[in-house]
Amino acid sequence: MNKMDIAACQDSWSVRYLCTHMHQRLLFILLFLPHLLNAQTLHVAPTDSAVHLDGLLTEGIWQRAAVATGFIQNFPNDTAPAYNDTQVRMTFDATHLYVSVVCFDKNPEKRFIASSLKRDFEWDQNDNFTVYLDPFGDRINGFTFNVTPYGVEREGQMFNGERVASEWDNKWRSAVKVLPDRWQAEMAIPFKSFRYRKGAAWFLMNFARHDLKNNQRSNWRRVPIAYRPSALAFADTVRFSRPLPDPGPNVSLIPYVSSRYSDDLGDPGDLGGKRTFKQGIGFDAKIGVTPSLNLDLTVNPDFSNVEADQQVTNLSRFEIFYPERRQFFIENQDLFASFGFEQNRPFFSRRIGISYDTTTSVIVQNPLLYGARLSGKIGKDWRVGLLNTQTASQPDKGITGQNYTMAVLQRQIFGRSNISAILVNRQGIGALPDSMRYTRLAGLEYKLQTDDNRWSGKLFYTRAFRAAQPGEARNGVDIDQDAYTHGATLSYTSRNLTLTWTHEYVGQQYKINDVGFVNRRGFWRVLPELETTFYVPGNRKLISHGPFTDLMLIRNKDGRLTDREWNVGYNLQFRSTAEGGLGYYAYYTYLFFPYDPTNSDGRELPEGSGFATRGCFGYFNTDKRKLLNASVEGYAGGYFNGQNTSFTAQLQYRFQPYGALSVYSEYNNIRLPEPYKSAQYLLVGPRLDVTFSRKLFWSTTVQVNSQTDNTLLNTRLQWRYAPVSDLFVVYQENYFPGSLTSKNRALVLKLSYWFNV
Repeated sequence: MNKMDIAACQDSWSVRYLCTHMHQRLLFILLFLPHLLNAQTLHVAPTDSAVHLDGLLTEGIWQRAAVATGFIQNFPNDTAPAYNDTQVRMTFDATHLYVSVVCFDKNPEKRFIASSLKRDFEWDQNDNFTVYLDPFGDRINGFTFNVTPYGVEREGQMFNGERVASEWDNKWRSAVKVLPDRWQAEMAIPFKSFRYRKGAAWFLMNFARHDLKNNQRSNWRRVPIAYRPSALAFADTVRFSRPLPDPGPNVSLIPYVSSRYSDDLGDPGDLGGKRTFKQGIGFDAKIGVTPSLNLDLTVNPDFSNVEADQQVTNLSRFEIFYPERRQFFIENQDLFASFGFEQNRPFFSRRIGISYDTTTSVIVQNPLLYGARLSGKIGKDWRVGLLNTQTASQPDKGITGQNYTMAVLQRQIFGRSNISAILVNRQGIGALPDSMRYTRLAGLEYKLQTDDNRWSGKLFYTRAFRAAQPGEARNGVDIDQDAYTHGATLSYTSRNLTLTWTHEYVGQQYKINDVGFVNRRGFWRVLPELETTFYVPGNRKLISHGPFTDLMLIRNKDGRLTDREWNVGYNLQFRSTAEGGLGYYAYYTYLFFPYDPTNSDGRELPEGSGFATRGCFGYFNTDKRKLLNASVEGYAGGYFNGQNTSFTAQLQYRFQPYGALSVYSEYNNIRLPEPYKSAQYLLVGPRLDVTFSRKLFWSTTVQVNSQTDNTLLNTRLQWRYAPVSDLFVVYQENYFPGSLTSKNRALVLKLSYWFNV
């Protein structure tokens, strides 16, 4: 081939390359032209007439309002337009913000996916439309309002830039209409139901549609696939043609009355049980101190309507962390409950309201007399939180009252990051031994969040100040020398890579479990994690796949390795919404105290012994859109000086939209050599959820636990007879398995009503 031939070939290749890439660029521009043309601030004008919530969108304002459309997929392909179009319009008047949405549907023959008709549904288990609202423009905190094609509502507080606490409740209204080629909704959100700065003329907002039946998530403003659709980092400006009105005084009162009958029957053969009948009255109040600062009060609160914890088979050497479920403590959890790590919380609200009964040597519930929480914004970059609660004194049980206080001051810095200072104090009331008088903590925490969401993490330090326990002073123990903890975590997240580094130190004298949660002390922990995701565009079966690995190392203060956990595996995500994975583990455990691996009355492995184990694990979740779906996971391999085969499974049948019947089961077959004890544990938990309407809900859970030798029945009827106003009827009973002889039982009635003052 001569030089002219080579040049001709090069020119031909250049032309083909240029044409190919011009074609790709032209195709990209054509696909995104509607979105690019719409990539401007959404302007919202006030309505000049009443908006009637009927879902029909016949009001003139909806015909004139600017349209937010051109939704882009977040999943499974974040560079493609949404399969189904979505159109959003907004307006407002003196009291409400109105949002209307039209969700077009190219496949009306497919039914919408709905877990039930119950309010505060699980976002990823339902077709729905969502409003993400950041009134202060900090891209960290906000509010969310959701509605499904069945008219079910959900609202929540947003924190950490993308997380949603759906336990937050407030009054708002919506109406939905389903038509042959679409479903559409109108939402009326009172200005009093959320916080914003006085005279606000703009919000940061985004809209999301979860088109579950087509397995797509899409946003008005594009959110990359590596991040949740709720990520406020990608919200855009919504401008109002005139400043929003001052919402005025915002005071809500929620009184309640309750009655409780309980019957403690004791062990079989006891001569008699203890029957009690109690009546209660109390109230909650929400007071808007300023448009951005709220005071929550609770007096003589009653938490009897809170669902029972999901039991687990306890094979841990340490205390198990159970999440808070009581409404008063859940709100604003990013200010009060997110300091430290999950296994190292300086403040853990579940400590409030439990005490040690010295007459029976049993941990019991202790009434909470009152609680007060002040939280919100003070200025553009400052947030404040102040929580104070008081528990009752019961001299006949040897229980003294305790006062708990937590104060938080947070300053936003460097864009979306913030730094916080915390103070925690538990103060015993009355004449107490020196060791029970108080426990105090002080700490600093820095949370990192970059503008593009790629980097996130935290850095914290907390020190405890407590009264000496009996014997510590006599034994020369310096309780202040090592009474601190610090830790850091840093994550990098991109389209194909998630990389995380975590380290933590907990001092031996950091004894805070009367106010916080620390499951072990006197150790260093490091945990690097790596996950890679490869997306497969155009594949009809597979969306993504990729390997993952993590390695946890724990050493004591002397540098001795006490724990090593290495996991490596591979994940698969299917277009049908099914997902699964397989992996291999290699662990090492050194016992620094005697331990029975069955957590029963078996012979204990000796202190100072070490065990290296290995095995395999896996999981698989079927298509969650199917009426009948299942999830399974388990592992098999070494366990201390023996073997364990552990298997958990959940089977669910959805008779949508009215509820679901599910069965959760966990099985452990622990095989240890003689003379150590082997054990087989079975935990079975059937659950029935029925929503007769959007106002009447019934749930029943049975948990049979062979490890604790207990069967629990909990059934709860909830009638939401008015907005955020409920009647609860709750029955709970514990039985001995096999004979089903009752241990104790309780029946509770509770009625509450929400008044706007």
